[in-house]
Amino acid sequence: MTVQYSSFIQGALSLLAGLSVTIKSFFMPVVTSQYPREVLDITPRFRGHIKLLADPENPEWAACLVCGVCQAGCPSHSIKKIEGEKIEGQKRKRLTSFILDFTTCSQCGLCVENCPSKGIGFSDDFNLAGYKREDFYFDLVQEFNKRKKSS
Repeated sequence: MTVQYSSFIQGALSLLAGLSVTIKSFFMPVVTSQYPREVLDITPRFRGHIKLLADPENPEWAACLVCGVCQAGCPSHSIKKIEGEKIEGQKRKRLTSFILDFTTCSQCGLCVENCPSKGIGFSDDFNLAGYKREDFYFDLVQEFNKRKKSS
């Protein structure tokens, strides 16, 4: 008979502990955001798709050296094409095409870590949506030029 009372008391205490958690959360403020109308704050460590960063010496250019280290180090082969052109009077190439296939990107960060010029970084673009696979092929040079014009 005492075994039944002890299990009953143990069950009642367990129920009260669970109800206390529910009651505490009932009186806490609501944290739901109305997403399309409210802009969400993104943490600084968020990893979106990669983006080109501006050269500190010449902000009109991307800092990419067109060396191909990021493409060679990508384990999922998401960086499809990196091309550049040699400009007279310059010691380095200027990036003309940087194609990223985000459908296969694992966001591992090896391309960002391996870049010798620190020319690529993670974007804070979290709102990617599309109906076709081709919507996730990015030409990062075009995106860089759009960002440059808008800022």
